[in-house]
Amino acid sequence: MAGKVTAGSGILLVTANVGSLFEDPDNLQKTWLREFYQTVQSHRPHFIAVHCQEVGGKNYEASMSHVDCFVKELLSSDAMKEYNRVRVYLDENYKSQEHFTALGSCYFLHESLKNIQQFDFKAKKFKKVVGKEIYSDTLESTPMLEKEKFPQDYFPECKWSRKGFIRTRWALADCAFDLVNIHLFHDASNILAWEKSPSVYSGTRQKALGFVLDRITDQRFEKVPYFVFGDFNFRLDTRQVVESLCSTATMQTVRLGDTNEVDKLIFRESENDRKVVLQLEKKLFNYINQDVFRENNGTLFLQFDSELSCFKERLHELEISFPPSYPYSEDSSQGKQYMNTRCPAWCDRVLMSATAKDLVLKPENEEKNLVYDNIGPNVCMGDHKPVYLSFRLTTGAGKWCQRVEKISA
Repeated sequence: MAGKVTAGSGILLVTANVGSLFEDPDNLQKTWLREFYQTVQSHRPHFIAVHCQEVGGKNYEASMSHVDCFVKELLSSDAMKEYNRVRVYLDENYKSQEHFTALGSCYFLHESLKNIQQFDFKAKKFKKVVGKEIYSDTLESTPMLEKEKFPQDYFPECKWSRKGFIRTRWALADCAFDLVNIHLFHDASNILAWEKSPSVYSGTRQKALGFVLDRITDQRFEKVPYFVFGDFNFRLDTRQVVESLCSTATMQTVRLGDTNEVDKLIFRESENDRKVVLQLEKKLFNYINQDVFRENNGTLFLQFDSELSCFKERLHELEISFPPSYPYSEDSSQGKQYMNTRCPAWCDRVLMSATAKDLVLKPENEEKNLVYDNIGPNVCMGDHKPVYLSFRLTTGAGKWCQRVEKISA
């Protein structure tokens, strides 16, 4: 299925918040897997990395059995039969509150890919990858990855957050690189997100992402190019979006009688029978015309997507040309409809260091081999559309990784 390695190794990086799949496995899982397999068949990669968040869904205690079925299906499917080496790392140990992240990182290596190694963080050297292995429960003792959960004080209003990151390191021929699975904090309240620009939640995500970048570039290990892909929960600047959508509307504030706390904001047209344009509540973002977020793939709203700006020296991204990846309807018959719970946003991203971007954008990497897009644009994939980056890593690309052999020795 995959092309020859000599022409450059095809790399497919996928991020997918899969929480919805385990709430309704009968309807959503088959569709999700079909669309994923089609993406694999279309790009024919040699190396696939799938970073999942919310493994097991919101009711993980009841749904973890569905996770095992999902992974078994992935590993045994015809579409993946040429991937003869697999590593799956599932953080399923929900009873360990101080460690549980609900992250899952899955790596598939094509049979034609010869020169691939994985880093052992304890032994500090690369090791050959053989066979298919699945790790779950206590990932803390697995030397082939680093896993951390964000400190509780990063998001104190959430008594038990599952947010954190998992890092693995790989060497393909002469080039080493880190792959980091990440899940950052969400916006708990639309009202609170609207009150200030940038929002208080944006500051929390900035702090957590800075923590991850500092951790993966510290002095403990050789610095290599890195790809960070996951559910960053980046949101559009709610204040600015509302001002743009409701520039001619008048605002009505409804407060709770007992606490005087803002309960809802109602924006009405000044004329036209004072029709409601937007209603904003803690978990409601009900705008009159949802199509604006789909027109031209929502690119009009990229001007309000600014959370990455303070990391512009450390993180890079290819141009976004797909619609906001969240929050889609979980109704299996609705593939393009957004839920009216949150303002649509590009939560799911594939980001990279400057050195990783140089690997991706090498002159010989033809434009047709370089794709940054979503999976399943017309069908229900759950509340998040998976997002992927496909590119080719050419032999001799690793001038930034000259010490791979030295570390492996």
